[in-house]
Amino acid sequence: MRPFRLVHPTPMTTSLPRLAALTLLVASAMAQAQQPAVIFDMGGKFDKSFNQAGYQGAEQWKKETGKTYLEFEISNDTQRVQAIRRMAERGASPIISIGFAQASALQQVAKDFPKTQFAIIDAKVDLPNVQSLLFKEHEGSYVVGAMAALVSKTGKVGFVGGMDIPLIRKFQCGYEQGAKATNAKIEVFSNMTGTTSTAWNDPTRGGELAKSQFAKGSDVVFAAAGGTGVGVYQAAKDAGKFAIGVDSNQNHIQPGTMLTSMVKRVDVAVYNVLKGWKPGVSVLGLKEGGVDYAVDDNNAKLLNPALKAKVDAVKADIIAGKVKVADYMADNACKF
Repeated sequence: MRPFRLVHPTPMTTSLPRLAALTLLVASAMAQAQQPAVIFDMGGKFDKSFNQAGYQGAEQWKKETGKTYLEFEISNDTQRVQAIRRMAERGASPIISIGFAQASALQQVAKDFPKTQFAIIDAKVDLPNVQSLLFKEHEGSYVVGAMAALVSKTGKVGFVGGMDIPLIRKFQCGYEQGAKATNAKIEVFSNMTGTTSTAWNDPTRGGELAKSQFAKGSDVVFAAAGGTGVGVYQAAKDAGKFAIGVDSNQNHIQPGTMLTSMVKRVDVAVYNVLKGWKPGVSVLGLKEGGVDYAVDDNNAKLLNPALKAKVDAVKADIIAGKVKVADYMADNACKF
């Protein structure tokens, strides 16, 4: 009898490389499935304001990690649900929606994809697979309102908002509180650009509103209006008045007349989500570094040491709880 030998069939031996290749393919697909996504809202990722701050946070994460992310820019109100859903269907996670206007769309899609991680900036969506990131805009606006009152020579300052919604009224309310706490006799002019999403990208109208406020005697204007603010800043430059930017540091847009910018660290919020998503609500104010006023080479000469010391004292009092800034959206403050 011949000795027994175990011989593996040829297909088994040749299948090992194929199995290894298949494993790599599956691993690659799984990695691709976990690619995050960022959905920018109206105005686009280069709006020099809110969306662009989110873009900068995503780019910082990309540079540090060497990883990539999917992205989409909303160009009309009807695209939101479809954009979020397509990212979920592609396996993206987390999916970050920039802006409160995407809240209802995200809530709808997040319910259909319970295992996918979602995040939204500037709104609260109460679902276990959603991280909501909010800011204390009223605190930062109070600080720049105080600054505006301190530098105003006419005792009149202005505010130009974008879309007339509670969130923008929150900026306005904080700004007026800071200005009036600094100068009880100050007059604050306020205008909203419109009632639809086009109000975020109408620099011509922003310029017109700013000019009308300057004509009434205002010598400082704060714009919380997305891309519309570009027109406000140009009008201030042309009139030789001061403007205050918003969300991103916009001091570079019109150096010399940009007094400061009320920075809202959307970049930090987006970066933190990409670094480590977690469900629930995160609220960022002055204490958390979520809002602040910007100082750089473009406005440093405008903020003399005495002025900066006064503004920093206001900021410190808010952080310490000595000054309570009323929140238009929570405290039923500021009757407009």
